[in-house]
Amino acid sequence: MTGPLLLGVRHHGPGSARAVRAALEAARPRAVLIEGPPEADALLALAADEAMRPPVALLAHVVDDPARAAFWPMAEFSPEWVALRWGLEHGAQVRFIDLPASHSLAAGEGAQEEGGPRVDPIGSLAEAAGYDDPERWWEDVVEHRDAAADPRAPFAALGEAMAVLRETYGDGGHRFDLVREAHMRQQLRASGREFGDQVAVVCGAWHVPALAGKFTVAADRALLKGLPKVKTELTWVPWTHRRLARRSGYGAGIDSPGWYGHLFSAPDRPVERWMTKVAGLLRAEDRQVSSAHVIEAVRLAGTLAALRGRPLPGLAETTDAVRAVLCEGSDVPLGLIRERLVVGEVLGEVPDAAPAVPLQRDLVRTQRSLRLKPEALERELELDLRKETDAGRSRLLHRLRLLGIGWGEPARSRSTGTFRESWRLRWEPELSVRVAEAGVWGTTVPGAATAKVESDAVAATALGEITSLAELCLLAELPDALPVVMRALADRAALDTDVAHLAQALPALARTLRYGDVRGTTTAGLAEVAVGLAERICVGLPPACAGLDGDGAAEMRTHLDAVHAAMGLLPDPDRLRERWSGVLGRLASRDTVPGIIRGRAVRLLLDDGRLEGEDAARHMGLALSPGTPPAEAAAWIEGFVGGGGMLLVHDERLLGLVDGWLTGVAPDAFTDVLPLLRRTFAAYEAGVRRTLGELVRRGPGRRTGPDDAAVSGFGSGLDAARADAVLPLMALLLGRKGSSDLYRSDSFA
Repeated sequence: MTGPLLLGVRHHGPGSARAVRAALEAARPRAVLIEGPPEADALLALAADEAMRPPVALLAHVVDDPARAAFWPMAEFSPEWVALRWGLEHGAQVRFIDLPASHSLAAGEGAQEEGGPRVDPIGSLAEAAGYDDPERWWEDVVEHRDAAADPRAPFAALGEAMAVLRETYGDGGHRFDLVREAHMRQQLRASGREFGDQVAVVCGAWHVPALAGKFTVAADRALLKGLPKVKTELTWVPWTHRRLARRSGYGAGIDSPGWYGHLFSAPDRPVERWMTKVAGLLRAEDRQVSSAHVIEAVRLAGTLAALRGRPLPGLAETTDAVRAVLCEGSDVPLGLIRERLVVGEVLGEVPDAAPAVPLQRDLVRTQRSLRLKPEALERELELDLRKETDAGRSRLLHRLRLLGIGWGEPARSRSTGTFRESWRLRWEPELSVRVAEAGVWGTTVPGAATAKVESDAVAATALGEITSLAELCLLAELPDALPVVMRALADRAALDTDVAHLAQALPALARTLRYGDVRGTTTAGLAEVAVGLAERICVGLPPACAGLDGDGAAEMRTHLDAVHAAMGLLPDPDRLRERWSGVLGRLASRDTVPGIIRGRAVRLLLDDGRLEGEDAARHMGLALSPGTPPAEAAAWIEGFVGGGGMLLVHDERLLGLVDGWLTGVAPDAFTDVLPLLRRTFAAYEAGVRRTLGELVRRGPGRRTGPDDAAVSGFGSGLDAARADAVLPLMALLLGRKGSSDLYRSDSFA
C-alpha cells in the first residue's frame, strides 16, 4: 500500500460491501478506520460475539436526556459491518473516526441541517448518466460489477466522481459535514503516524475528496474548536430491515433492504433464488405457483433486462416478471411480497453483554420468563387472564404503556368476556430509546411504572386523567401506586363541580371495579369514591342538562349513555339504579331539557323495563305534537331511536307515531329536519332499514289476518308451541341434558 486506502461506499450497499471485502483482502491493512462515533470503540469486541446478529445499530443517547439520541444502523450487507468484521477476524486495529457523539448530539439537528439546498450525490450521478432512477443506476454501475476483477476500480471511479461533485456543489448543503470531515482527517493523521501507510478508511463516498485533499492541521483545529459537548452513553441495539428503508425516515436509508440482503448473501444465480423465495411466500398464502411459473418468471426477467439494456435483471425486472407470471397481472400480492421480501421484517439480536440501563435488563429478563419475544413483524396476541402466564404478559404490556413504551397496543378482543385481552405487538428499534428514557423512574419495570404513575397522578389537572390512571393501575397491578392515585382522585373529585367531568370519570372507575374483580385486586377505596361520584351525578345532572345548545346536548347524551352503563357495575346497584331511574324520569319530563336528552332518557327507561310501552308512546306523542318545533321533535327522535332500530321494528305503534309526525311536517321545515333524521337512520344495519321500509310502505300497525297478530309476528299472548321449538337447541348450547322437562317453555320461566 502507498498511502491510506480510501474506500468510499454507499451505506448499506451490498455491491460496496463485496468490494470492500475484496479490497481489504487484497491490501491487508494493519488498521481499519470506519465512519462512526469513536466512543463505540469499546463496543467493537461485541461484534465478534456469536449472539450478535445484524441488523443492529449503535445507539448513543445523552445521559441526562435519553430522548436526545442517534443511531448508526448496520446490516449484514453494510460495508461498515463487513469492514468491522474483517478487521476483528484478521487482527487489524479497528477504530471509528467520525465526530464523537458527545459533540454531534450537543449540536442538535438544527446545526446539522444548516446550509443551502441539500445535494443527493447518487441522484446527481444517476442524472448525469441519463438515468431517471438512482437505484437502477447504482445497481447497474456497482451492484452488478465483479469485485474480484479489480477491487479498487469502483472506489477509484466513485472517488473521482465525488471530487467533481464537491468542486461543483461544495458542501452540498451538508455544512455540518465540514466539521465531521475535519475530525476524520485528524484521526487519519494519528493512525498514519502509528501504522504508516497500512491504513484503510471505510466512509461514505461523499467524504472521500475531503479526506484525500490537502488541509492544514490548524484549519481543522479551528473548525473543531469550541464545539458543545454533552455526556453520552453508547450500546448496541437490535434493528430491523423495515427501519433501514428510506420511508422510515432514516437519512441513509434504502428502498429495498430485503432485496439487497438477498443480493449480498446469494452465492450464485441470485434471480433464480429470488424467484424461488417469492414462490415459497405465495404458496404459503395458498396461491397456486408451480415450478413452471418460476422458470417462466426467471426467463421473463432476463428478457426484460436485455430489452432495457441492463447487464443483469434488477429489482424492477424481477418485480415486473413476478407481477406478470406469478401474480397473474395483479398488484395485490405484490404488496405482500414487498413487505415480506423486498423490505423484509428481520429483527437483529445483540448479546447480553452489551451495555444497557438496569430497566432494559429487567425488561429482557421479564420477556424471557413470560416467553414473550420481541419481533419485528406485527402479530396478534390473545390473552386469557385466568392463566398465570397470560396475566403476567398483560401486566407487563400495561406497565410498559404507562412508561410510554408502546411495544403493544390493545386491540378489540374477539371475546366479550372480561377475562380476555387482545394486543397487537411490534418491536420497533426506537423503543430502546424509550426504555432508556423510562430508566429515570426506576431499575425494574414494576418500580418504574409505579413511580411514573404516582408522578402523573400528582401532576394531573383533570378528573378524567386520574380515573384513567386508577384503571391502568389495576390493569398493570401496581398496588403501591394506588394509594397515591386514590388520594389525588378524592381531592380532585371533591373540588370538581362540573357534572360533565364527573360523568366522564365514572365509567373508568366502573371498569376499574370490574377489572379488579376479575384480577382479584382490592378495590374497596375506589368503590367508595365511585359511589360518591354517582350520587353527585344524580343530584347535578338534571340542572346541568337545562339550556344546552345542540353540540352540548349531543355531548351530554354521550355522557348519559356512559353513566347509565356504569351504574350497574357499581356497589349496591339496585339502590343506585332506583335513584338513577328517578333522574331519567325527571329528564324525560322537563321541557327545558333538549329533545335529544329527553328522548334518550325515555329510551333508557323503556329498555330497563321501568317504563311501559304505553307511557313511552305517550312521551313520543307529546314530543311529536304539532306544537313542538320540527327540529326539536327530530332531536327527540334521534335520542330515542339512535343506536338501534329494532325497537321500531318490533313496536309498530311507535313507528306509526314517527311516520305520522314525519308525513305531517311542513315542506319548509322538512329540509331542516331531514339531515338529522338521515344521520339517525343511516346508522342502522341494512336489514333493519329494509324492514322499516317495508313496514312503512305497507303502513305500520295494519293487520293482515283474522287474528290480532301484527305482521311483525307479535301477538297478544305467548305461543307456547313456537317457544318450545327452540328449547332443544338452547339446551344443547347450554350443555343441559336430562329429563324432558328441560324442553318445555315453562321450565325456563
